[in-house]
Amino acid sequence: MAAAAGLPTPTARTATLTPGSAIGTAHVIELREGLRSLYHLDDAYGGGDIRRLARRHLSRVQRVINTAQYPETIGRQLQLLAGETAEHCGWLHYDAGQQDEARRYWGEALTVATVLEESSLAILVLASLSMQASYEGRPREGLNLARAAQYRAARYGSPVLRSLLASREARALSLMQDATAARRQLALSMRLVEDTERGRPSPEWAAFHGQAELDYAQGLLYTETGHHGAAVQFLGAALAHQDRTYGRNRALYRLTLARSLVHAGEADEAAKHAVESLDHLEEVESGRVTRRLGEVATLLRDVGAISTRDAADQLTRYTESRAA
Repeated sequence: MAAAAGLPTPTARTATLTPGSAIGTAHVIELREGLRSLYHLDDAYGGGDIRRLARRHLSRVQRVINTAQYPETIGRQLQLLAGETAEHCGWLHYDAGQQDEARRYWGEALTVATVLEESSLAILVLASLSMQASYEGRPREGLNLARAAQYRAARYGSPVLRSLLASREARALSLMQDATAARRQLALSMRLVEDTERGRPSPEWAAFHGQAELDYAQGLLYTETGHHGAAVQFLGAALAHQDRTYGRNRALYRLTLARSLVHAGEADEAAKHAVESLDHLEEVESGRVTRRLGEVATLLRDVGAISTRDAADQLTRYTESRAA
């Protein structure tokens, strides 16, 4: 993917470090900027083709840790950066559909968090593992992981962080068919995200969480309880509220909306959204999005109408062309 080439290359100073080189704060800043660039690329294009760059960046940080000279304070910053980069590698593999690799990188990140006694990194990893457990059909585990993250996050006083973790708990509860408790957690999540001015700022990695994510979570809850008309309203709102810099999320939201439209008996509208999504998917490489595309194609084909069969054929041809 051409977009991946947009990752800023490390400066010569960082890239050409030799064994025994002395490094300081400026080097750490450069390496952290590399991770920040990976975050932005993932938001826009998905985890598919960004994984290779993230693995290289992690190797670069680990090489500096193991070969350079630095004081203890710099060493801690480097180890934390390695843990955060490993966590992001896990996320990228999760998004690409490589769940075993995702678990491996998240385990590596959790080890760093434990060694450094760094709660912020531990919260991030636990939240990611909760999301993965729910995605893989292990909602009880997802619930326990979300609650473990919430316990650690309580002292941070960040409403956005607490909102995000409450929404992860709500997702697990909805998959456990406990709709009442799921709605209660989503209501809490919504109240918290509206109360951002009273608490501490959220961590940088939680910047994506906001109204669009909550609308999407509400839409999924209604989908799982069979209220597809209500799901359509919230999924449409999620798409409308999602910032255009989050290209992967917009693609996923649109296809999820198309899926709910089929279930709500609005197959022609679903076909329209599904076909429109193809214009945006050229820039997105995400296993989760590809999986949702396949689900929508199957649903449209099963409707049996000429318009929906034509749309399903377009989705299938697109998927086959990307796989070739």
